[in-house]
Amino acid sequence: MATRKLTGEALAVELKSVTGHLFRDHARLRRALTHASARGSTGSDYERLEFLGDRVLGLVIADLLFNAYPDAAEGELSLRLNALVNAETLAEIAEEIGLPNLIHAGGEIRSMEGRKRVNLRADALESLIAALYLEGGIEAAQNFILRYWEPRSKALREARRDAKTALQEWGHQAAAATPIYAMESREGPDHDPVFTISVTIGEFEPGRGVGRSKREAEQAAATALLLREGVWEKKDVQ
Repeated sequence: MATRKLTGEALAVELKSVTGHLFRDHARLRRALTHASARGSTGSDYERLEFLGDRVLGLVIADLLFNAYPDAAEGELSLRLNALVNAETLAEIAEEIGLPNLIHAGGEIRSMEGRKRVNLRADALESLIAALYLEGGIEAAQNFILRYWEPRSKALREARRDAKTALQEWGHQAAAATPIYAMESREGPDHDPVFTISVTIGEFEPGRGVGRSKREAEQAAATALLLREGVWEKKDVQ
């Protein structure tokens, strides 16, 4: 990650095309893209802005999903929101708009790989959102967020989700519990077995599924529970 040495004014011009806003407060913009490893004697970095940007992003995405899916249950909305505001999605968008090259960080930070690299990019993007909000209000922040997140929210509508993964994510939200799968029966000959599996999560009634393999039956059980609890709709199941 090679940081580009830009003046505050040049940085504002660089970001105008991707944010739709020409920043006037160059000091805040510089702070929004400064990691703690490079804050120097000023003591200014993006941590406080990151905190605010995370909340602004969450509000805008929640509003987007609330209106885009008027019949969706809270559990489904939570799953969709989590997919849109997780670090991987933010890092992907940061890369798309060329943000990594504009982050001011120490040499050891710029060379990070893996999860730490993803988090750095995600944090800087949240901080940029906060700077947008503070200078241009919710409208400026919302315009930027919708530009990059709304297409992704529509893509989620078409994506076939893995039922076991979806159930695990929802279970943590709804019951702070992990799904537990149990085989109830195995019937048929060895070359063509049929498995019946149940899944329980917290105090919710179990879901049951049947399949030619344990995995298929587990997916069916997870799907049944998600449908019954209103997390998924029938149209979500292909």
